[in-house]
Amino acid sequence: MIEVTAVPDNFAFDPERTALVVIDMQRDFIEPGGFGAALGNDVTPLAAIIPAVQQLLDIARQAGLLVIHTRESHLPDLSDCPPAKRAGGPPGMQIGDVGPMGRILVRGEPGNQILEAVAPLAGEWVIDKPGKGMFYATGLHERLQQQGIDSLIFAGVTTEVCVQTSMREANDRGYRCLLIDEATESYFPEFKQATLAMITAQGGIVGRVARLQQLQASLGVSND
Repeated sequence: MIEVTAVPDNFAFDPERTALVVIDMQRDFIEPGGFGAALGNDVTPLAAIIPAVQQLLDIARQAGLLVIHTRESHLPDLSDCPPAKRAGGPPGMQIGDVGPMGRILVRGEPGNQILEAVAPLAGEWVIDKPGKGMFYATGLHERLQQQGIDSLIFAGVTTEVCVQTSMREANDRGYRCLLIDEATESYFPEFKQATLAMITAQGGIVGRVARLQQLQASLGVSND
């Protein structure tokens, strides 16, 4: 077992039973001119975590961790998108509508792709999820169980929505969870800080939070 210095206490894990999950690093959420920006959000904070996510991916790959990437996405016919979810956006900017980078949150569209800077490598898992959480209607839990995974390290966007939802889903299924501070972000800085506080409250009720350098030191890998 390896221990990482974390909040509220150390996070112990076996690398052979641990996966890194990078949540929704998609063009539409992060790039200027995408869906997120079209909604009036400042994407700068999200784009700023790209180097940290790149470094985290490198650390995980060097350490031999299973690497998983998720995309929030729907089938072109929207048959996997509940009407209530589609109705949640402003008129003309709802799921399936034509946005600045193609149809919004539809698989195969340009804006739905993972950023090239943090793109999956051959053999890494890519999970297309129709919900905020990564377990809903994806079969991911069963796949992780088949691989013997019992611990998950999280990164990605946004902290308070898809990252936190996935982390809470994982906690309910018995996974031990760690979130890397520099590798997650929100359009609203106060939402990120509130989420970190909720995750680590009451002795780590949902999971632990660590700095990237602390994980790197525990795994003993280089920056190269």
